[in-house]
Amino acid sequence: MPVLTNIGALARCLPSGPQSDIHLLQRAAIAWEGERIRWVGLEAELPAELRGWSREDAGGRLVIPGLVDCHTHLAFAGWRANEFAQRLAGKSYLEIAAAGGGIASTMAMTRAASHADLVARCREHLAGMAALGVTTVEAKSGYGLTQEHELGLLRVYRELADGPQRIVATLLAAHIVPPEYRERRAAYVALIVDSLIPAVAAEGLATFCDVFVEDGAFTPDEARTIFAAGARHGLRPKLHADQLSSGGGAELAAEVHAISADHLEQVAPAGIRRLAEAGVVAVSLPFAALYLAVAPLPARRLLAAGVAVAVATDFNPGTAPSYHLPVALTLACTLQRMSPAEALKGATAVAARALGLDPELGSLEPGKSADFVLLEAESVDQWLYHLRPNACVRTVARGRTIFDAAGATLRD
Repeated sequence: MPVLTNIGALARCLPSGPQSDIHLLQRAAIAWEGERIRWVGLEAELPAELRGWSREDAGGRLVIPGLVDCHTHLAFAGWRANEFAQRLAGKSYLEIAAAGGGIASTMAMTRAASHADLVARCREHLAGMAALGVTTVEAKSGYGLTQEHELGLLRVYRELADGPQRIVATLLAAHIVPPEYRERRAAYVALIVDSLIPAVAAEGLATFCDVFVEDGAFTPDEARTIFAAGARHGLRPKLHADQLSSGGGAELAAEVHAISADHLEQVAPAGIRRLAEAGVVAVSLPFAALYLAVAPLPARRLLAAGVAVAVATDFNPGTAPSYHLPVALTLACTLQRMSPAEALKGATAVAARALGLDPELGSLEPGKSADFVLLEAESVDQWLYHLRPNACVRTVARGRTIFDAAGATLRD
């Protein structure tokens, strides 16, 4: 039953108020009991019943909620550095994919990897994320693209659930049509709808069903069919929407009551209006915009329309080969003109909402999970302005320290 005191500044990031309001407290304290926060407030107002609890010293540091990376492709084999060079030489994402690269390339390497190798690789990535302050990770399938391999990837995530971070699994069998089904698209959609989704639901392997709606991937009508099947089996929809072209992805997300629409670099004004009306979270993925050299999601227009904007890494081996969420937040500021406060709330309270976990985490308030991070920074502005390898000193998830810079430990 510890109390963390001598906090220079504490960003509670409550769900209420505008995204720019991170509910900052100066000279604060936080108390937790087991996995839950017991009290948060000004240190001078620490309740009498908590004054006898053991004390820990924050050293005047900044404290924020545990970061939530609400869009990753965590389990994959291999890398695609050759495509980085190809894009720099002028080839487009679609040209590389048409030549056998892109998702299909990672699919082949991932299918060849063993379960044990994928689990070990994911644990390594998760340890790196914990050291950056990330306590919750959404993880998609989508590099198997057969029933056997998609179920295998989701079982990797189930095994990772015994680790220190929360893992939220998403079925992304509709990532691309795999090569063996290229001339039989309808048969692949039928496989997802009639066989794969029921199998995923039977094992309780995923919370969400995602579809990449884009030229070269899936059409809106195909997505509707897949989402209807997912809904029948309790999987809530998410979308990869309007990334490379304005194909009505945002409008579709609103239509199917998706919890989030991700990417949105090419979102149309009508799509923004529909997202706002439906209360769908927009998920910004600035690493993808950076690596593809495209204009990023129009965060200012979305926020002005009343759309909440989460920020995530899109960690994958092709277009976002980094899980460094704090750098993604800095890019959200510099590329998308989000304020540091808006970016932080986008990776805490708003990101939790994009996973349906906002009643449980994403903000520092009594009753919620004791997930928080100590940063070597005097303010949120200073943290995201001063680009450095890592400002994280300590990461706590569910009341347990999972990273401590002094000992560089990850405890599971």
